[in-house]
Amino acid sequence: MTERNEYRHFVSIPTRWRDNDLYGHVNNIEYYGYFDTAINLYLIQRGGLDIHHGASMGVCAESRCKFVAELAFPDVVEAGLRVEHLGNSSVRYGIGLFREGSVAAAAEGWFVHVFVDRVSRRPAPLTPVLREALEKLQMEIQ
Repeated sequence: MTERNEYRHFVSIPTRWRDNDLYGHVNNIEYYGYFDTAINLYLIQRGGLDIHHGASMGVCAESRCKFVAELAFPDVVEAGLRVEHLGNSSVRYGIGLFREGSVAAAAEGWFVHVFVDRVSRRPAPLTPVLREALEKLQMEIQ
């Protein structure tokens, strides 16, 4: 299981009342929402991604999540983010979800974005600003 020091950037995401399921913990589907939130906040705030009018957009090509420990409302999730592979038009992020202040991840996974032209939906090269922001998150993984 990954630890906090294996990630370059963190986003705090409060859980919501509705995130819990009948078993009293955050339902598995919500973890992917936390992944999306952490990634897209970074892309918008640091990578210059214009989600409404930009020439390109990121689409999910693959994702995975390994669940290790429960999260539950009212936990605050600290989503750790790193870049594990950076291509011409794609990026694979590593993501760790941590209970606020915890060293060990409660869940970990990956998410692959392929950036495509908004109109043609064909792969499009990363913009220089986006590439620079993603390079700051690159880490070698063991």
